[in-house]
Amino acid sequence: MSDDELMVPNNFIRKIVEDDLKACRIKGRVATRFPPEPNGYLHIGHAKSICLNFGIAADYGGTCNLRFDDTNPHKENIEYVQAIQEDVRWLGYDWGDRLFYASDYFEQLYGYAIELIRKGKAYVCDLSAEQIREYRGTLTEPGKDSPFRNRSVEENLDLFERMRNGEFADGSRVLRALIDMPSPNINMRDPTLYRIRHGVIHHQTGEEWCIYPMYDYTHPISDAIEGITHSICTLEFEDHRPLYDWVLDNVSVSCHPQQIEFSRLNLQYTVMSKRKLTELVSEGYVEGWDDPRMPTVAGMRRRGYSAASIRDFCERIGVTKAENIVEMGMLEYSVREDLNAHAPRRMAVLHPLKVIITNYPGDQVEELQTANHPQDKSMGIRSLPFTREVYIDRDDFREEASGKFKRLVSGGEVRLRNAYVIRCDAVIKDDHDEIIELHCTYDPATLGTNPEGRKVKGVIHWVSVPYGLPAEIRLYDRLFIHPTPDAAKDGKNYKEYINPDSLHTLTLSIVEPNLAEARPGENFQFEREGYFCLDPKQGKDSYLVFNRSVTLRDSWSRLEGQQG
Repeated sequence: MSDDELMVPNNFIRKIVEDDLKACRIKGRVATRFPPEPNGYLHIGHAKSICLNFGIAADYGGTCNLRFDDTNPHKENIEYVQAIQEDVRWLGYDWGDRLFYASDYFEQLYGYAIELIRKGKAYVCDLSAEQIREYRGTLTEPGKDSPFRNRSVEENLDLFERMRNGEFADGSRVLRALIDMPSPNINMRDPTLYRIRHGVIHHQTGEEWCIYPMYDYTHPISDAIEGITHSICTLEFEDHRPLYDWVLDNVSVSCHPQQIEFSRLNLQYTVMSKRKLTELVSEGYVEGWDDPRMPTVAGMRRRGYSAASIRDFCERIGVTKAENIVEMGMLEYSVREDLNAHAPRRMAVLHPLKVIITNYPGDQVEELQTANHPQDKSMGIRSLPFTREVYIDRDDFREEASGKFKRLVSGGEVRLRNAYVIRCDAVIKDDHDEIIELHCTYDPATLGTNPEGRKVKGVIHWVSVPYGLPAEIRLYDRLFIHPTPDAAKDGKNYKEYINPDSLHTLTLSIVEPNLAEARPGENFQFEREGYFCLDPKQGKDSYLVFNRSVTLRDSWSRLEGQQG
């Protein structure tokens, strides 16, 4: 790649890549990888890593592998493998024929472990897991040598082979690297390389293995085998980088990738720990990994967030080494920006109140034409049936109200969007003094024009009573009421901050008849209400269910401003 072809760097990782290309340190090629562990669904933090790894590879004419670091079969399964592939594809990225598993390299990893033993760089240790933690020391106290640290090469080779052959029980022995127990970096205090795991069925290798390599040993070698040039990971692996380099320096791999760390994505009003997300699912706080309140890619997709909006968000927040917490409003802004431009408009009445237009013919159906998008003529127009009886939203009517209320009041006028001006003449109530319907009259001269001699300020949406479709509307909100639920300083468990109002389900809503043609997952702006999508799990002939993606405006920012 020539100097003219190099892109202007917009973060420090791109600067490193460009410097490496200019200095010919990577032989003119860029190779990255996205290496998820298949022990859960991807979340928005993974999306940032996906965009970064695949984006850098694409921008510099390189490649990005998708590799599953599947070294812990107790927590992994094929469901997660398939879900991760679906999420990466949905975000807009393609790994081509470069789908790999760390388990593809189990035999090679075993061979490199033998090599370390032969070099006197690894030994079999009989300490229990608790004893290993005790011997490891603390941040202020050095570790101390295992009593098995000085076993002979021959004994270690024999014991390690017998570990592989299944002769020892789980937890009875591990293979450890022989590095430096007094090291100030705890990760270098003879870390475990292999442990015994009987009775598990690995989703790729079945029952072939009963010993499994640790992540910190597997990851660098997998990178090297695949010829990765830049191993990009989050900042918590910075202290693991000396171990990453030690492994590659002490086995006979021909490639030594460069590990680069960046700050992980911390997002307000949610948790990003996979363990905590698993608890939310397993303990029934949400309805699964794809619950629209979850920060998972699957949850956001089901909620109606577009892939483009997530990519835009990841670009906006940038890539740095500084830990920070990103406002949820930034993500919602990206979602609104994309949906405002691309979501066709529709009308939906969430809390129906019947209006009878007494001077409109009872048997007349008028087809009114309206744009699918006010700023995008290419989206075309649609027809709306207008009838004597329509629904308006109950919140759009008051019997009495101040002049600031720009909707319908008793004795007042309002325009029905894309239709006529109506005046409320009578309010009909039931025996409990609840309003059940309004009797109104319409001005037939006001279709597409303002009435003469008076000004009507309010415009409200509506749906025809005989032609409207019943729908369930799910109003999703933030899952937690605290901006940092897992880092609050009052000693509470993060679950104590779960928002009891994170979901309101409306079962009596009415939507315009054009929504009968909506496709599962399709986005719409319900005029004056927000952005919604037809639930992706919607059956072809089932009851319409719409999920609110995001409100029209950021109401949370206003609330936080009032509280602050």
